[in-house]
Formats: sequence, C-alpha cells, structure tokens
Amino acid sequence: MRINFFGATQTVTGSQHLLNINGSNLLLDCGLYQGRRQESYERNSNFPYLPGEVDAIILSHAHIDHSGNLPNLVKQGFSGSIYTTPATAHLANIMLIDSGHIQESDAEFVNKHRQRKGEPSIPPLYTQEEAAIVAQHFSPVQYDQPFEPVAGVRARILDAGHILGSGAVVLDMEEKGRKWRVWFSGDIGRRKLPLLRDPVLPDWADTLVMECTYGDKPHEDPQVAYDELRQVVGRTLERGGKVIIPSFAVGRTQEIVYDLHQMFNDHQLPAVPVYVDSPLAVNASDIFKMHPECFDEETREFIKEDKHHSALGFDRLTYTRSVEESKALNNRKDPMIILSASGMAETGRILHHLRNNIENPKNTILIVSWQAPYTLGRRLADREKRVRIFGEEYKVKAEVATIGGLSSHAGQRLLTEYALRVKGRARHVFLVHGEPKPARALSEKLVEAGMEKPVYPQWRESVEIGL
Repeated sequence: MRINFFGATQTVTGSQHLLNINGSNLLLDCGLYQGRRQESYERNSNFPYLPGEVDAIILSHAHIDHSGNLPNLVKQGFSGSIYTTPATAHLANIMLIDSGHIQESDAEFVNKHRQRKGEPSIPPLYTQEEAAIVAQHFSPVQYDQPFEPVAGVRARILDAGHILGSGAVVLDMEEKGRKWRVWFSGDIGRRKLPLLRDPVLPDWADTLVMECTYGDKPHEDPQVAYDELRQVVGRTLERGGKVIIPSFAVGRTQEIVYDLHQMFNDHQLPAVPVYVDSPLAVNASDIFKMHPECFDEETREFIKEDKHHSALGFDRLTYTRSVEESKALNNRKDPMIILSASGMAETGRILHHLRNNIENPKNTILIVSWQAPYTLGRRLADREKRVRIFGEEYKVKAEVATIGGLSSHAGQRLLTEYALRVKGRARHVFLVHGEPKPARALSEKLVEAGMEKPVYPQWRESVEIGL
C-alpha cells in the first residue's frame, strides 16, 4: 500500500492524493491548483500519473480546490467511477460547469495579450462542455453506506460538516493479508454551523490524512458571528443604507440567508428586501433545498415550524437570475441587503453593486470571508481609501465591516481534538491542505499532547503504508 501526495501539499489548493493498493489506483479528490497563472496552467494540465490508469475516485466535496480538475482528468483518459454523496454530485456539476466558463474567459483574456505580442493562443484548461461530461462518472453513495471502489478496499463517506454533502473518507483496506485503515478528513467543518450537522470525528485509524488550514487559529463560537452580522446589518438599515455582501456562491451565501431568515422571524431586523444576485448562488441554493437529509436537527425543526417550510426562502427574499433584474437593483435607493458573487469581489455582478454603492456613506460593504492578497476584497478589508473598479477609481465612503468568524473550516482546537482521536493507534499522521505556519502550530500542539510529530509531506512525496 502506498500513498502519493499530488496536491494540497504545503499549500491549501489542489487536493489530490493517489493510493496504490492491490495493483489498483484510487484517487482521493482531484482539485484545481490555484496560484500564479502560468504555474497553475502547467500544473493543472500535466498530471504526475496517467489519468487512464486511475481506476476510481472518491470526492470529499464540491469545492473547486477539491473537484476542479476532474474535467481535465476525464479529458485525458479517466473512465472510471467518481464516488461521492448525492449532494456533492449535484453541487460539483454546477460548480464545474461554472469553472469551465471561467477557464474559457481566462483563456480569451490571456490570448488577447498573446496575440498582441505575436504569440500563439493557448486553449482553456477545459470548457463548459467538457466540464459537463464529468457528471456521467458520478456514482452517488449515501453517508455511511459501504462500497468497494477498487478490489480490497471497503469505503465509507462520513459527514464532515464543512459544506453541503461534504465528507471524510474511511478506507478499510486489505493487501496480502495485511489490514489497514486510512482516514482522509477532506475539509473539516465546525460545530454549530448553520444548516449542517457537526463533523464526525475519527474513532480510529492506522493512517490519518487531515487538513490543517487553521492549525494556528482557534475559532470563536458561531453565535458571535451571528451577533456581529445582526449588529452590522441593523445599524446600516437604521440609517437608510444598503448592505452589500460579496459572498461565495456555495456555502457562505446559504448560511447568511439562513441567519437573516432567523433574524427576520425573531423581529431582530427591520423589514427590508433581501436579494441573492448570483446565478451560481441561485442554482446552489436550489440544490441545498433538494437535500434536507444533510441538514442538522435544528434546521429541520426550523423548516417544520417556519410558515414557508424552508430554511432558504422567505417573504422578503428574492433570487435574481437575469441581468436585467440585477441592473434594476442599482437604480433603487431604498434600504436592502444584496448578496452577490464573487466572494473576493474580483469578478461578476458584485462589481456593479460595489461601483454603484461604494461612495454613499449610508451603505455598508460587509466582508464575510478571507480575502486573498491583491484582490479587491482584500483592499476593502484593509480599509484602503480609494479602489479601482472596472479601471475607474472610487472613493470608499461606505462603511466597510468585516466578520471573521464565519469560516466553515475547523479551528485549531477542533483540529487538535480530531487528530488526538487516533492517538496511540495511528502509525502515520499526515498534515495537508495548510500553509507552513498553521501546519507547524498544529504539529506543536499535537506533540505537546503526546503524539508523534506529524508528517508535512512535500508535493509528489510517496510513502509506503501498511507496514
């Protein structure tokens, strides 16, 4: 038995781990590596193994850094099954098609510059049409339903509590009389998150492969973020302003909509319209409604008692699909709440909402997630006084507020608890999906608690397990 680390090593993108067992190749995730444009294109285009020799894939969840290179894998010869939960299969389909659109747009943009320099055009990493083909390979399995992806491997997917349909992967393997359990965490969620059940923690494992994104940062109780959201929205509406929220289309948007629904039901906010203005977010919200089996008990009880019998639908809420509906919002001056993609304010309809509202001091731009360096969202979060949108400079007169406690990743305390569940049994603990600083901090916590120092594998590192 051998595990090969082909992504999310010493970084947080491109999750991809290949297991060799009984002559078969089982791939855990096939995420898109995201970094500098040229490096990303080359790394995502060229797999360090032959796609046609991968026998099966288990997909932990739909986020693009875990699923986003599946279209390229299929294009290059993968023909097997992709095992995942039904909710992840539905979400991944729309997200991959959206990613295909982005790949096409990026290639078009780059090729304009290349043509000016007399350089040959480059094709998109994959197209929308190629992304849509991936759905033919999905083989949905329910949580905790045993299945055999390759010979000698009995697998289950357990709820990871990260986004809708997300899972940890448990592999009970047997090779040449040796039995071994590998537990792959995927992305670990948090307790008490809106909508979702709490993550299932390991009972035991011989090999643990786990994320460490926030290994250096404890998270506050989600109730703190809920209260901050209510306060920011409340004071903006009281002064007659709009709340503009750049929000990731899958996960974050639905959590905020559910929180707002509860606030309106409890009369904690004045009655104003709420708009979700992102085609992908609208489609994702429809998929959330299709999968109540993923909701926690509190959400199911809320749906049962709510007059709309929906967590993500209420009287003041409108999901806008057309460009015309989106443009009409910018002609209105009445108080309202607008959630729109992209989450880092780099592309999409959110740019139009920011451009039309950023210079009004009554309004608030609410940042609800981590912002990558050099993005417009990061410039706003850093309280820059002037920003450029569509090439034009704007003064930031609107209030800029940030809420840092909405992450759907486990913080240091839960990560530590997660790893300690295999203390005394695990022969290998590998930390992936984390930058060096959080990985080092979590490693130190685990050593202090009496565990062997975890391994922080390098890209393309290969380790024999089962010995």
